[in-house]
Amino acid sequence: MKTTPTTVRLDDDLKKQLTKQLKSMGLSINGYFNLAARQLVIQKKVPFEVLSESDVPTEATKKAIVTAQAKELGILPDDAPTFNSVDELKTYLDKA
Repeated sequence: MKTTPTTVRLDDDLKKQLTKQLKSMGLSINGYFNLAARQLVIQKKVPFEVLSESDVPTEATKKAIVTAQAKELGILPDDAPTFNSVDELKTYLDKA
């Protein structure tokens, strides 16, 4: 089977972590990418679940969620402007 050289750019820290994890499984980076590529072709989808690093919201997100919930429950007044058209929105933004 003929192979084609391919370059993959990775963050240095990510490459170190990836190499360490793959080594513990007996795989190289090249072997892993070949495995993932073959599975994508066979399954016709990404062959693994894609997860975010953390499902824990940031402090800013937590505050925004609490504020939105408080407004929804009527604990805080919802003083956000509403608009019936794009023109109304544009006029409001021009005044700001």
